[in-house]
Amino acid sequence: MKNTKINSILILLIFFLLQSPYTLAQGIDIKNTQCEYLDNPLGLQEKEPRFSWILTARKPNSFGQKQTAYRILVSQNLKDLNKHTGSMWDTGWIDSDHTQLIVYKGKPLQSDKTYYWKVNVKDASGKESGWSKPADWTTGLFDVSDWTAQWIGSDEIFNPELKDCNISDPWFRKTFQLERSPDRAVMFIASVGYHELYVNGEKIGNEVLAPVVSNHTTRARYVTYNIADKLKKGKNTIALWLGTGWVLHTPYITSDKPQTPMVIGQADIRSGNESLRIQTDASWKMHPSPNKLLGIWKPHHMGGEIWDANKEIPDWNLPSFDDSKWRSAITYTPHLTLSAQNTEGNRVLDEIKPVAIEELPDGGFRIDMGVNFAGWTEIKVKGNKNDRIDFIFSERQQDEMTYGIRNAYIIGAAGKGVFRNRFNYSSGRWITIRGLKDKPQLSDIKGWLVRTNYKRATTFECSDELQNWIYNRVLWTFENLSIGGYIVDCPQRERLGYGGDAHATSETGLFNYQLGSFYTKWLEDWRDAQGWESMNGKYVGGGILPHTAPTNEGGGGPSWGGICIILPWFVYQHEGDVRILEQNFEMMKKWLAFLDTHTECNLLKRFGGTWDYLGDWLWPNATAEGMNNDKPETVCFNNCYRVFNLRTAAKIARVLGKYQDAEQWEKQAGASSRIIHAAYFDRANNIYANGSMSYMAAALLADVPPAEVREKVMKRLEHEILNVRKGHIHAGITGGALLFKLLREEGRDDLIYSMTSQTAYPSWGYMKANDATTIWEMWEKDLPGHSLLHSSYLFPGAWYIDGIAGIRRNPEDVGFKSFIIRPPLLEESQMNRANASFDSPVGKIESAWKRENGHFSLRVTVPVNSKAFVYFPEKDSSKINEGSGYSKIVDVVGEYTILEVPSGNYVIKN
Repeated sequence: MKNTKINSILILLIFFLLQSPYTLAQGIDIKNTQCEYLDNPLGLQEKEPRFSWILTARKPNSFGQKQTAYRILVSQNLKDLNKHTGSMWDTGWIDSDHTQLIVYKGKPLQSDKTYYWKVNVKDASGKESGWSKPADWTTGLFDVSDWTAQWIGSDEIFNPELKDCNISDPWFRKTFQLERSPDRAVMFIASVGYHELYVNGEKIGNEVLAPVVSNHTTRARYVTYNIADKLKKGKNTIALWLGTGWVLHTPYITSDKPQTPMVIGQADIRSGNESLRIQTDASWKMHPSPNKLLGIWKPHHMGGEIWDANKEIPDWNLPSFDDSKWRSAITYTPHLTLSAQNTEGNRVLDEIKPVAIEELPDGGFRIDMGVNFAGWTEIKVKGNKNDRIDFIFSERQQDEMTYGIRNAYIIGAAGKGVFRNRFNYSSGRWITIRGLKDKPQLSDIKGWLVRTNYKRATTFECSDELQNWIYNRVLWTFENLSIGGYIVDCPQRERLGYGGDAHATSETGLFNYQLGSFYTKWLEDWRDAQGWESMNGKYVGGGILPHTAPTNEGGGGPSWGGICIILPWFVYQHEGDVRILEQNFEMMKKWLAFLDTHTECNLLKRFGGTWDYLGDWLWPNATAEGMNNDKPETVCFNNCYRVFNLRTAAKIARVLGKYQDAEQWEKQAGASSRIIHAAYFDRANNIYANGSMSYMAAALLADVPPAEVREKVMKRLEHEILNVRKGHIHAGITGGALLFKLLREEGRDDLIYSMTSQTAYPSWGYMKANDATTIWEMWEKDLPGHSLLHSSYLFPGAWYIDGIAGIRRNPEDVGFKSFIIRPPLLEESQMNRANASFDSPVGKIESAWKRENGHFSLRVTVPVNSKAFVYFPEKDSSKINEGSGYSKIVDVVGEYTILEVPSGNYVIKN
């Protein structure tokens, strides 16, 4: 009888659970399989690649779902994989909830092979998900001996005495016979300068401005192309078109290579057991193309392109073309390491249509594209043979040209044509056209953003339209700066990858885009750059870093080179990527040792030349005050930053188990903090240096103030923002980035909101009021030499996600395995709602809140296999309503009640 009652209760319980809208175990699916952060990548030069996936619940109303085990299969062919056979690697069932960056530990991989993989997981109840869709990757060329091709180039050499480039962008071609169509053909191409690949007249791939930018003193990156389906039985032609570009970059000039575009490439074309290798060598034929670089690829002279339609040769890349009159290619022997690109290439994205055309009194035409952008343009032209049509770009309505950015087209016998970029890009909002006889139509002109093809990770919108404007303009600016696998300071004047500016962009990038492979590549550039001096272009060895990478040029200070520590740490926190710490640890160690050589009595002293010891940069009215100075506050700032570097490096060392290094750096940081505090702290006013917010923030972020005065310093910083500066920001690139980083960590959204809500100078709102469509270089509107599309002040972009939306990394965890949702404590009159979604490494996180009539509601989505700590803005936990039954209150801190919630969708109200 007793068992009958128990069985009845169990039946009723099961019936209730089946009828309930909230169920725990409904199964999970596998989505977004990636290898080394990429979807089915080609040419990975990684012998132990890493696999990642994201899990989703099959039922949207399930809670607490997670992975309890996984099994990965890797095979050499799809047939075996479909039979659930891992001929290269079968992990067996691994009891683990890890889904990110699982390291391959199977049989040794071989060069130029395709491998297939899939994964199966078990959910919270031990139920299998079923296999993911098959994914694949191809390997690159692992060893130097794999390369048998030769570097080839033109015999035209750049003349640096000229104001415009004198060499054409050359064509190369090779014709060969195939007995049958191939089963497999993968071509690897590296170039100094840009390249395009054609097979039987068809351009291969969607990538443009290939490859991504590399430091050509030591390295050339190759791009991998699958060309099998473009080849046929019989006569075939592989053609290459090179663009000059970075060939002329002064720091890349070395005695082992001339200033001319060069390329190396090879492909093994396989049919059954037969293989034919096609490789670059002296047998290739070459000819000048109609395209040529305008400018000389130096700051203020990046120029553009000129196309001469009289030099067009139809069908130059087809097998039927007779190349008997073309010259043989020249072979060269540059001393360059060949390595795979291993990140997304550049793409043409976001078409931009002009909004107005103005006819000028002198016969020219002014085109307003409606937005400042960096990318390509396409313009239809008509005229007489040999007419030259000039396209002149400007960021400013009152100026015809800024920074020498221009393109040109010489009309051929047809009397018409279309200009379109190929191996350079332009930047500006207005285009002045000269040489046309008739007014163009709006439909004759198009523009496109060109950038590295990473994925967007977020959506964001709130009730404050100024905040929406800032967020959208920050992201638009970021995208226009990310051309070539690194972040340029500006796309029109310098195109340099400043480490100091990276502080202003890197967390904005991580919280809004999927940049794992992008930042991995950029950090390889920093390793390549170590040992080079910026201003004189000399290699001196040791731990010194130039102020930019991969470009080895420009001015800066300790916080420029120090990005070698901060950026890997940000990526590790965000992605849980231990390898990025391992890869860059020796660079960090050498950098800190270099700073030690300029430290006396635990204080970093000024070193280098005029442009090598900058502190904060481009604060309001900086040009009038003297940016490049030896004032005590600069020394204070750089010493605080060094301590910030030391403390971060110590955290990294502990993650890697390098405890001796960690203890040394912690000891140095403590000793230097005490000296900085003694030398620069004004006890009467609780300030450091001159009390400006940059120096206060640097000291606080570095944890320089002793515990007993830290709160007083924070209060004084608050006073500086709200009272002294009347709510405005008074900081530059590096100081502002550190300031926002500090305030985000401290949860002082009120202070950040004060600075982002201003509309008078200096502020982002001031830019909006002055018709900005991108974020400026300086707070001032029209100073000479001032870029209007720049990396300077992009640091609010992270705050909109982790501050306003409240989607925050958990400092006790990495990779968003657990995370925090903490809406801001803003007044309803300031902002009454916000919503955001974020494709985190573990899946889509959503946060949407609304404040109305004293009540607060919050909608949260926690991905499968993660959990969140929700900081709900209500001190009285009895007033909180969350009806799932899966949340639990764990603490009350300040104005927040903290709830721990497993995966699922939640609505929380008071």
